[in-house]
Amino acid sequence: MNVDAITVSIASIPPRGATLLPRAIASVGAQWRSAAAISVAVDVDREGAPPTKQRALDAVRTPWVAFLDDDDEFLPNHLKELLARALDAGADYVYSMYWIAVGPGQLVEDYVFPTDHWTRPWDDENPVETTSTVLCRTALAQEVGFQRLEDRTANTGEDWRFVNGVVAAGGKIVNLPEKTWLWHHDSLNTSGLPTRW
Repeated sequence: MNVDAITVSIASIPPRGATLLPRAIASVGAQWRSAAAISVAVDVDREGAPPTKQRALDAVRTPWVAFLDDDDEFLPNHLKELLARALDAGADYVYSMYWIAVGPGQLVEDYVFPTDHWTRPWDDENPVETTSTVLCRTALAQEVGFQRLEDRTANTGEDWRFVNGVVAAGGKIVNLPEKTWLWHHDSLNTSGLPTRW
């Protein structure tokens, strides 16, 4: 197997199966650097995002995994740029910036996070909450896994727990201060909670 092969891991919910999930999958097919596979898990039992993400991750067999929420999409350079950054830096986990899509063809550049949240180098002593749209070494991702943070009420917190788990496991995290994906705000954001759909 190619040591740089990537599987894209997508957790989905049934209401998004007809429209949003196909858009996400199409963005994987449009990559300048092809993914070796796509692993999709659908939350048919309303378990929530953490166990659904875990099922999709458990099926990954390539050295790298790239996570994508079913209501978002990669820009064509996403996998190529994140993998290049990981290999160049000897990193285990890479996160990038995003465009916010508020409607078809409508992008918003600014968001509530300060600019340096995404552009300053990663600091293990002062971690920031990245999004879930990251590239990670599969063995590390499967070691850390996805679990809900019980103190969260507005969202399940599995992404924050995941990034802190990577730090605790000794993984090297780096950022790519470029916008390589679209975060859609024109669809229902469930924040991983099965009560929201």
